[in-house]
Amino acid sequence: MLDRRQIVAGLGAAALAGLLPDELLAAAIKPDDASALLVIDVQNCFLPGGSLAVKDGEQVVPVINKIAKSFANVVMTQDWHTPGHVSFASVHSGKKPFETIDLAYGKQVLWPDHCVQGTDGASLSKDLAIPQAELIIRKGFHKDVDSYSAFTEADGKTTTGLAAYLKARKVKRVFVAGLATDFCVAWTALDARKAGFETYVVEDACRGIDTQGSLAKAWTDMAKAGVKRIQSSDIA
Repeated sequence: MLDRRQIVAGLGAAALAGLLPDELLAAAIKPDDASALLVIDVQNCFLPGGSLAVKDGEQVVPVINKIAKSFANVVMTQDWHTPGHVSFASVHSGKKPFETIDLAYGKQVLWPDHCVQGTDGASLSKDLAIPQAELIIRKGFHKDVDSYSAFTEADGKTTTGLAAYLKARKVKRVFVAGLATDFCVAWTALDARKAGFETYVVEDACRGIDTQGSLAKAWTDMAKAGVKRIQSSDIA
């Protein structure tokens, strides 16, 4: 014969079973009109065969295409460098890609020539399918300063105007995806927080370069700033 504890336990289990799956599982994030997806630098130079290819970079494209369907507001970015840009190792005698130098605005990683204005390498991936994207922000077109973030150039002062654009449209939270996690994605997410946006990085919709521990540092910095790390499956 069941005692009272067994009956209570049974009722509790039945109640929990009745709640599954929706009530007990974390609620999916449903983007609304106050949400925007920022698709960062999904360009040929960063994809297989490109001059600065990010390992497995092509894998972000189908994930981004899928989650983009949930967003009415989408902004895309393009690295858009001048020939002979200050961030290119080729313009610094004796320097190699991924070495660092000191510039007026701070430490600068030197890169292979990439995303030069008007070249095929600077073009967005032809496999992106986001017809509702409303704006493309081009960055890095000032020859003497690099620009990772979609919001602010590497000098920390020159803005792209993106924050004002989003605020004019009453966007309050942004979701960041693209290439590369530890540079343009992370800098964008950190600047989004500085601009007052609730900020999410969609981890499986990004890939990193990871030079000299940059990927782990980027995630640590983003967590400290209040950036939320999610997966594409968290988005309804």
